[in-house]
Amino acid sequence: MDNKLNIEASQDVNFNVDNISLSFGKLQVLQEVTMSVQKNEIVAIIGPNGAGKTSLLNCINGFYHPQTGSIHFNGQEITTSPITERARLGIARTFQNIELFNSLTTLENLLAARHLRFSTGSLAAAVHFGWARSEEARHREYVEAIIDFLEIKHLRKKAVGTLTYGMRKRIELGRALAIEPKLLLLDEPMAGMNAEEKGDMVRFVLDIYDEKKIPIILIEHDIGVVMDIADRVIVLNFGTKIADGLPNEVQSNPDVIRAYLGE
Repeated sequence: MDNKLNIEASQDVNFNVDNISLSFGKLQVLQEVTMSVQKNEIVAIIGPNGAGKTSLLNCINGFYHPQTGSIHFNGQEITTSPITERARLGIARTFQNIELFNSLTTLENLLAARHLRFSTGSLAAAVHFGWARSEEARHREYVEAIIDFLEIKHLRKKAVGTLTYGMRKRIELGRALAIEPKLLLLDEPMAGMNAEEKGDMVRFVLDIYDEKKIPIILIEHDIGVVMDIADRVIVLNFGTKIADGLPNEVQSNPDVIRAYLGE
């Protein structure tokens, strides 16, 4: 079985977050956070609970709009761009809490993500002929390659709501891949998994990166996983960036140790 992804390898990717701040009323969630991601990088974001990690991802993919600062992707400012526009540009993500259509099958969930890439008009799609039919066949082929890659072919016609937690996490990763990402945001993709499921997810993440060079921003609480797979680690604490560097540098940083362990 050929389980190679048919996503095109990412070209040079330039992504920058410049001094963004986010607050809800008097609650300051992010304070002048700056970060960048280049091609050939897996960047992990770590920090104690409530540090602002998921809020930062929400700013990157458009769920939140920061009050100050800017976000640029491949030379285009996207600070206030809607979520759909960012997805079209190639920013895809998974969620800490699984966000799938539980009544739909694995195949249908992945095909739903592909609608962002459909060019057929609604009338042609409705009557399902000519160009619409051939386009649907191409998208289905694309999705089937993702299903093979993630080793979930036996689940393709199963309703997602009937599957185990670990498999639903895997399908959520597949849905993000179906968008054809140029930048992949993974919000705790291994949370709640047993050791075997976690090992499989690590393998898939590394294969995505190794085969297609898709830059990845990863939030993960398992420090062992972070130290094993991240090229660079960013640490947040109370919405402020306190460290940014190589995994071994960050691990021995006194500010990071204090943030996790206290004085």
